[in-house]
Formats: sequence, C-alpha cells, structure tokens
Amino acid sequence: MTDITSVAALETLYGTPSAASTVKEIDHITPEYRAYIEASPFLILATGGPEGLDCSPRGDRRGTLVRITDERTVMLPDRRGNNRIDSLRNIVRDPRVALLFLIPGHGNTLRINGRARITADPALLDSFVMEGKAPRSVTVIAVETVYFQCARAIIRSELWNAARHVAPETLPTAGEILAALSKNEVGGEQYDREWPERARQSMW
Repeated sequence: MTDITSVAALETLYGTPSAASTVKEIDHITPEYRAYIEASPFLILATGGPEGLDCSPRGDRRGTLVRITDERTVMLPDRRGNNRIDSLRNIVRDPRVALLFLIPGHGNTLRINGRARITADPALLDSFVMEGKAPRSVTVIAVETVYFQCARAIIRSELWNAARHVAPETLPTAGEILAALSKNEVGGEQYDREWPERARQSMW
C-alpha cells in the first residue's frame, strides 16, 4: 500500500486543476448561484465539533429551504426532527459549516462554505412559519465561498434515473433496524405502521 501523506504528494499525483475548476469559486452569491439555491429542496449540512464530524440532511419545499438575505448571507430554519441537535451543538462550539445543495433531475450541485450562528429571535422565527408552525431556531450562515460542483458524481451514480431506484421492500425498515439494535425494546411493526401519520403531523 502506498499512502499519500503530504499535500505535495497529492498535487504531484493529481496535477493542476483547470481554470473551470477554480474560476467558479467566489465569496458571494451571484444571480446564477441564487437560481440554483432557490431551485433546491434538499441540502446536506456538514459541521464539526469536539466529538467529531456530522453530516445532516435538510429538506423543505422548493424556495423555502433557505432564505437568501443578501449576497453573503443565507438563513436555514431548523424544522422538526429527532431533537438530537448534533449539527446545532457543533455550530455553537465551531461555527464552520458546509452546505451541499441538490436539485432533483439536475446534474450540477452547489456548495457553500461559511460560518454560522444560531438564533431564536421570535420575530425571525415567525417569519419562517410553515403550516402554522415556526422553527425552534434559525441558522444564519455568513457565506465565505460558493461554487457549483460538476455533474460527474450524479451521472456515475444515476441518482435521478428512476429505473435505478431501490425498491423500499428490499431494505430493512426503520422499525426493523430499531428493533434489532434495541433487542425489541424500541421500533418494530407498530413503529413502522404509525410512522407515516406521525411524520405527517410533525413535518414542520
């Protein structure tokens, strides 16, 4: 095995990136990048803290996933979930974050790196009300870099190809996983049966 243990060795192996790979990275949101953000209903939020790294999915209706307040600021409402708050714990202690936006049916993705803070300002929370429910907090992200990622990964994975989608019945259900990990103390058939309605009532 030949391990790469230095940046110099990496650069020798991969060479110089093309102009298209570098000119696309800027420190603010352009009209073109705004279009990507507003078209996306799903992103992945990456954070880091003393316990390690976290990568968490975030989803909302298209156009409401994040709010662009200006060319260097976006706001991400924290919709209802499992209350683990792993990402938020990390942000409180280390403000560095990375966002990866996906657009269904589109090959390119969009990446934002920046620094975040969490606010529970009542007026701001009220401005994010959905289905009569406000988020508990909003993550305000100061944009430091933004750029699009080319479509190779999406093409290779055939992510949007319906013919390649995995049939749900071929995978363990959430209830089955919970039951196996808890020796049947949590989860099971009842969990799976009740989950769709529980999710519907707690979506926002």
